[in-house]
Formats: sequence, C-alpha cells, structure tokens
Amino acid sequence: MTARLPSLKASEVIRTLERGGFVVVRSAGSHHRLVHRDDPSRATTVAVHKGRDLPRPMLHAILKQARLSPEEFLALL
Repeated sequence: MTARLPSLKASEVIRTLERGGFVVVRSAGSHHRLVHRDDPSRATTVAVHKGRDLPRPMLHAILKQARLSPEEFLALL
C-alpha cells in the first residue's frame, strides 16, 4: 500500500527533492526544473505558486517523473 502524501508547498517539495540528490538547473517564470545530479535522465518540473499547496495528483506526477516512490519521498521530508 502506498503512503498518503501530505499537502505541501512547492518550496517544500523542491527542498525535499534537493535532499534526494536533485538540483535546480533552471527556472522560467513559476516553473523550476530539477535534474538528479547522478542520473540526468531523472528530471522533473515543479510549478511554484506563492501561498498555494501543490495538488496531490501533481505531486504524484512529480514523483513519477523523478522516479521516487511516495515512501522514499516521505523518508526525505
């Protein structure tokens, strides 16, 4: 069974992904592009909108692109 992901702000998601080895390679407007430092094929984009939490389906899509399970992500929080 997959773990239920909490409601998070985009900045918290970016900070957690950075703990997992991702780095922000560019940002355009409200979108930040992150790439894993050891495996560049693991990349994702996070939309940053001040004061708003990321919808859970979007967080699931980000984790899928980053090839992280919800359990791995929660361990990095």
